[in-house]
Amino acid sequence: MVIRWGICSAGKISHDFTVALKTLPAENHQVLAVAARDLKRAQEFAQKHSIPRAYGCYEDLAKDPEIDVVYVGTIHPHHLSHGVLFMNAQKNVLCEKPLAMNLREVQELIASAQNNHVFLMEAVWTRFFPVSLEIGRLLSQGEVGELKLARADFGVPLTHVPRAVEKELGGGALLDIGIYCLQFVLMVFNGERPESIQATGVCLDTGVDEAMVITLKFSGHRLAVCTCTISAELPNEAVIVGTKGTIKVPAHMWCPTSLLVNGVETQYPVPEPTLPLNFINSTGMCYEAEEVRRCLLAGLKQSSRMSHADSALLAEIMDEARRQVGVVYSQDSQ
Repeated sequence: MVIRWGICSAGKISHDFTVALKTLPAENHQVLAVAARDLKRAQEFAQKHSIPRAYGCYEDLAKDPEIDVVYVGTIHPHHLSHGVLFMNAQKNVLCEKPLAMNLREVQELIASAQNNHVFLMEAVWTRFFPVSLEIGRLLSQGEVGELKLARADFGVPLTHVPRAVEKELGGGALLDIGIYCLQFVLMVFNGERPESIQATGVCLDTGVDEAMVITLKFSGHRLAVCTCTISAELPNEAVIVGTKGTIKVPAHMWCPTSLLVNGVETQYPVPEPTLPLNFINSTGMCYEAEEVRRCLLAGLKQSSRMSHADSALLAEIMDEARRQVGVVYSQDSQ
């Protein structure tokens, strides 16, 4: 059965997601429509990707009766309003990360999904990569013994990009890229709530975080350390240490194509793109799209690999980290 997609936003990430969908069988996934605030941009996007319908407003996409699921690729301050718009129109939603600006907004989105009996998932694409599935298998089988420590870092120079530094655009290292480090350690610790959260960071003049280090303490004397920055290139690796060995995810840990288990490396290449991509390894978004299809065919309203509870915990930890560092968005006072 074909899943019919609508694309909300004609930006860079929507381009890459649409290219990723094209790597999957056409009888399983079809992009039926794209919507942007500017009809001309939507039409150009539709032409580039051979999409039959282009809309000049998101409301028209929400009204399209043939759309099964909408991919929301707008900037994060708009995720709440756009997500609710589509879910109120009885559309299933795959929403880019972060799911929303804070826990309150995440809870509103989850409530909307539940009230409308539709599927909702945060597009934490990393969780669906073959590397991530293999990490889960290795940990569940005790391949590295008792888990002791996990570490993840993600840093790239982004201070020249307005959406990364402007507060009203949802800027800051944590919400944009630090979320990948946090979701990784929460995946490793199986969605467990940390016993303590300690965050320290530095902020730009715009009031958003330039860099942050977050230390999480879990039950059984286990630790995790997450480091993120938008002002420098970090090694962008992740490491899991147990009593009997080490699992290492080399760069790029947010879209991994290789895994080192006790020094032995295995490659997991992503599909080849049919059009140039804006971001590295973006065809790997096909894995999250396949998960959405699997869930919809099974009648599920959330994914067990990136559940509503996972998104809520992620948002809760980011809220606390921002509180400690002093990063406040307008959405926090509403």
